[in-house]
Amino acid sequence: MDEVVETINRKKQIQRMVILFISLLLSAVLYNLLLLPLNLVVGGTGGVATITKAIYGINPALMIFLLSAACVLISFLYLGVEKTMTTIAASILYPVLVQLTSPITQFFPKDADTLLIVIFAGVLGGISAGLIYKTGYNSGGFNALTHILFEQKKISLAKSNLVINGLIVILGAFFFGANNALYAIIYLYICNIVMDKVLLGISNNKAFYIITDQEERVNDYIMRILGHTVTIFDVKGGFMEQKRRVLLTVIPSREYYKVTEGIKEIDPHVFFVVTDSYQVKGAK
Repeated sequence: MDEVVETINRKKQIQRMVILFISLLLSAVLYNLLLLPLNLVVGGTGGVATITKAIYGINPALMIFLLSAACVLISFLYLGVEKTMTTIAASILYPVLVQLTSPITQFFPKDADTLLIVIFAGVLGGISAGLIYKTGYNSGGFNALTHILFEQKKISLAKSNLVINGLIVILGAFFFGANNALYAIIYLYICNIVMDKVLLGISNNKAFYIITDQEERVNDYIMRILGHTVTIFDVKGGFMEQKRRVLLTVIPSREYYKVTEGIKEIDPHVFFVVTDSYQVKGAK
């Protein structure tokens, strides 16, 4: 398994580094052009830097670097060199890019509606974050702390990330008012949605898991009428331990209505589960 991980890490290394650089540059431009002028605290080292810039006049790039360096050092102590390597590049490069792009703050669109700016910023932030994670690296900063909490305390990355960023957003609300926190929530919500779309892609297919007493008829409907393949496998219920068979099929999203209404017409008591399918290979 270690050889597989090493192969993945070596694959297209230069391309991954270029994407990482572009993503961090986009994030730095977003921070200086839209977030910092609004004093919008959306979590992370950038959120803390926004607060210290407004209150104490500290250079945001310097604060981001100091916080990121501290997180890298803590990561070295608790996670070791190997698991910290994915954070070093972003921890060094991002504050440098924030400093280099700082002059664009003067081009902040003062006449634009604040909500529109927040929505647009959320989209750009999601694209940037999604591209960073697709490279196999992470954005550094407080992400190192979330990994430490996961390794040491078995706290999920999502939960620790929510707590850390939530505290920073609350701190921003304390200094800049409740509106700031509400805009930050909108930003983070949009950012997470877009990031998932960048990571997973847009789901063009649906996967159906079907349990029915009319197995042959449902199977015939999907294969002969709709023209899609079906995989059948045995399962056992957890409560009654009754053995059943499950029909699995993956169909284009545009045919969702045909499948759901068709199998309900065949078997009004049918049980099925539908999930998004982001990648399908080798099936009709």
